[in-house]
Amino acid sequence: MNYTDVISTIGVLLILLAFFLSTFNYISGSGKFYFALNSIGGAFACYGSILLHSIPFVILEGAWCLVAIIALIKSKQ
Repeated sequence: MNYTDVISTIGVLLILLAFFLSTFNYISGSGKFYFALNSIGGAFACYGSILLHSIPFVILEGAWCLVAIIALIKSKQ
């Protein structure tokens, strides 16, 4: 596994971890921890997509990260 694979995998795992924890009610889907996991995961996945030169996924993961950061800032929990 090369550097790009590791970075991308970490990002995707963080996003999936947030989804899993929220789906099974281990964390709130509107809480800071959920948005933090999505922000960090989206940032890693976006960076991995940049390294792969995959523009559609740069857009997707960049938007994912940005929305999660905004939600984290607005989060009251």
